[in-house]
Amino acid sequence: MRAVRIGQSALSRISGGVLTVTDRVSDRVAGYLLDANLADPLVDPADPNDTDGEASEMTVVIPVRDRPQQLERCLASLGNLSVVVVDDASIDSASIRRVTDAHGARYLRLPVNQGPAGARNAGLQHVRTTFVAFVDSDVTAEASMLVQLMAHFRDARLALVGPLVRGRFTAALSGRDSRWFEKYDEAASSLALGNRPSSVRPGAAVGWLPSACLVGRTLALRQLPLPGFDASMRVGEDVDLVWRLLDAGWRVRYDPSHGADHDTRSSLAGWLGRKLIYGSGGAALAARHGRHGAPAVLSVVSATSAAAVLIRRRWSAPALVAGVGYTWWRLNRRLPSMEGRVTRSMCLSVEGTAWAVRQESALLLRHWWPLTVVLFPFVPAVRRAVASALIVDAVAARLEMPTAPYLLVGRRLDDLAYGAGLWLGALRARSIECLLPRRPRS
Repeated sequence: MRAVRIGQSALSRISGGVLTVTDRVSDRVAGYLLDANLADPLVDPADPNDTDGEASEMTVVIPVRDRPQQLERCLASLGNLSVVVVDDASIDSASIRRVTDAHGARYLRLPVNQGPAGARNAGLQHVRTTFVAFVDSDVTAEASMLVQLMAHFRDARLALVGPLVRGRFTAALSGRDSRWFEKYDEAASSLALGNRPSSVRPGAAVGWLPSACLVGRTLALRQLPLPGFDASMRVGEDVDLVWRLLDAGWRVRYDPSHGADHDTRSSLAGWLGRKLIYGSGGAALAARHGRHGAPAVLSVVSATSAAAVLIRRRWSAPALVAGVGYTWWRLNRRLPSMEGRVTRSMCLSVEGTAWAVRQESALLLRHWWPLTVVLFPFVPAVRRAVASALIVDAVAARLEMPTAPYLLVGRRLDDLAYGAGLWLGALRARSIECLLPRRPRS
């Protein structure tokens, strides 16, 4: 939650909820509102049929390893955009070369497998255009969509923009109907970051972007102290890139009004394995970026109130009332003087406590489940909290996704695999920093 006071000089430049940047002052106001996620940019879209004008300023880099069928479909969606296909030491490189040549794309082969980050960097070295798009070989991203995203770069401080990346089962590739875990991935892909446009930053509604589909300013990526992606990272390299760009003073945006389709995993083992790998990257990110990657953000008061709700004891109701009351008192003092401030403060206090309950439920069921399992047989409070967390999570799932039993099963397996990966990464790094919540900034 963020509340600001807007001075008269800035307020005079806002008409009908729209601020037009015309001078230094309006530019500063717009920048502040964008960075604080209090406003969204209104950009004039490029012509969706333009594959010669603005599209000539973009090169698409596709890292691939032994996925000729998926690469074929990916290249077909990109039309006549300039494309560099980086073959990351495929076993059957001849098939990758044939598909690449058939679509008139440039082929670059790496003799040793470097992983997606290293392959993207190799392609970036061959980009001569102002903008570069990174599209994975198992992603379908229409050329018109990538061109539309380029409109965001009229903000000279924007380095990176990403669309909504949806999970999508493709019957043509598998020759069968989708299985339950593929349906779950379509409904709740780890790469789908919601439908709310956002400035991307740690702690915001959207804190990172998936490298499955990104459009970037070439110069911004090359000017980083470590240009492009960190090739030493096999997972989490996209999160790391976003946070390094932000640290360097650039902006990053998420625009879900545009979308790309990412293939669902074709086997249960592959699906669970990918979740585990995602979790294992948490420790490396914590080592590089400290508390940015904390699994939850909780104040002492909100954490105590949420714990009281989950544990469900006689003292829970008084503790909850005290916590909400204290939060209301603080907010009521800090919010600007305005009509309905008392009511607004109370609503925000209740919402904040509800969100704290959601976060603590996720900690018990997802991030901390190995510890939860150890304590469950011996600590009654943990058993009550887990039962409450399961109810909270089921309600949240009902609000976020279609109702189906496989979605609840998928949610539990998703949590177990991701949490296992998180702890595995922590053990390898000999650090629990990626498991610890952080307190909110004042």
